[in-house]
Amino acid sequence: MVPADPDGGGLMRVDLLTEPVAGLDEALAAVDAFDRTLVAGLLRPQPAQAAALTGLADAVAGTPLAERVAEAADKAAAGAASEDDLVALAAARTAVFGAVHDALTARADEATGRVRPDEQPFPASESASPNLLAAARSWLADLARAGWQGLDHDVVAGAAQVVSAMLPEPALRRLAVLLDGFAAELAASCPGAALERVPVRRWADLWSRAMLLTRPGALTAAPAEPVSGRLLPLGVDLHEHATAVQAQVHAVFEPADGSTPRLVRASVSAPKPDTVVGMGVWQLLRPHMALLAAVSEGRSMDLDGMPLTAEGDLLWDDAQARQGDPADPFATARVALPKAAASTAAPLDRHPARIAVPVFLDGYGVQRDDAATVFALPGHNLPVDIDRIPTAGPLTPEAVAASTACIGLLRWDAGRFAVQPLAVEATVKKKALVLHAGAWAGGTADTAGVKAEKAATDAVAVLRERAGKLLRR
Repeated sequence: MVPADPDGGGLMRVDLLTEPVAGLDEALAAVDAFDRTLVAGLLRPQPAQAAALTGLADAVAGTPLAERVAEAADKAAAGAASEDDLVALAAARTAVFGAVHDALTARADEATGRVRPDEQPFPASESASPNLLAAARSWLADLARAGWQGLDHDVVAGAAQVVSAMLPEPALRRLAVLLDGFAAELAASCPGAALERVPVRRWADLWSRAMLLTRPGALTAAPAEPVSGRLLPLGVDLHEHATAVQAQVHAVFEPADGSTPRLVRASVSAPKPDTVVGMGVWQLLRPHMALLAAVSEGRSMDLDGMPLTAEGDLLWDDAQARQGDPADPFATARVALPKAAASTAAPLDRHPARIAVPVFLDGYGVQRDDAATVFALPGHNLPVDIDRIPTAGPLTPEAVAASTACIGLLRWDAGRFAVQPLAVEATVKKKALVLHAGAWAGGTADTAGVKAEKAATDAVAVLRERAGKLLRR
């Protein structure tokens, strides 16, 4: 498959997404081996753990980290790693994953024909409250020494005081929330010795990210500049956790000055009880972003001075946006998306799990069985990540299987690229339909949506009433 025209726009080269990436397997193997060292802990490393530490140092041998990581690996293998040594190992792990991210992103850009601007230096500054950062680093070092199998409530409880002291500080809240969630997961898994299955990569991801965020300057916010122009939504990616929910709107931004359109994101988050699921999550999010209503109604938004970070994230403020004209996401995907430039990720955000590239697919067949769903394109099959479709919308696996066109996010997981559908054009019961994962974000007149909305409203009302009673007591 080749680009449709040289002036912008074109067909996605799926063949590039199915070809191996040089060095990828070796890089992931080095990370996986290091992650396994954290299972048993680094207090008394065994020979296999020492070999894994050496392997991680070898993986960054040609980088500025080489000497420092080699020293840290030697000390860790001897059971004498300091907090700074553990930070160096976390940095090496993050650097390897960053290289994996960059290689996969370059492959996705090549496949989609997308342009990405030259990387800009990411500013760093001294962080406030160094004592709190040092306390967090000390707790994380204790975790690494104990290992996931050595977890107990005494070790995990060490985070509570640090998190409580950090939360009132806006500059430290990002790290505080990460530590709080991480500690909650670990506490729910105690004692570690009784765990039948350890989420090895997830906990290593959380540990290494938190460890690096304790370093001075790591919490510096991405730079933002005010922008004005037209925002054309493509779809909503809903992230749901037991205690939190986030809606991330992917869109094309057309600057008012006529410069190159950009791929951007706008996010809103809210805490939630674990009993609020499905349609109930939209009720928690709606008061915070008028953009959700525009997505449901198929409209653009006109922005005036909205802050936009170098990473492509709009720092949303309803006061700087107003509802615009009708804008069909599929028209946006066909016309504006191919010409939109992507943004570069910040150093600490370069992880394969963060890859989410908006794409438009058309003219495919669908193959579906109990194990998987794939989009069949000439000579190649592209897997579809059905599990990421939220239940809080009309988009279903059945609709995807009946689709003829799809707006989605190109992701990389389990060793392969796959598409997460955000919206599809489908024929259901001989009717042509357009179904969006976020169609019910701002409310709906759809029969199924109204029914789900009522059930969610009742559940949220009961919870608010109970919360009110507790506060009055």
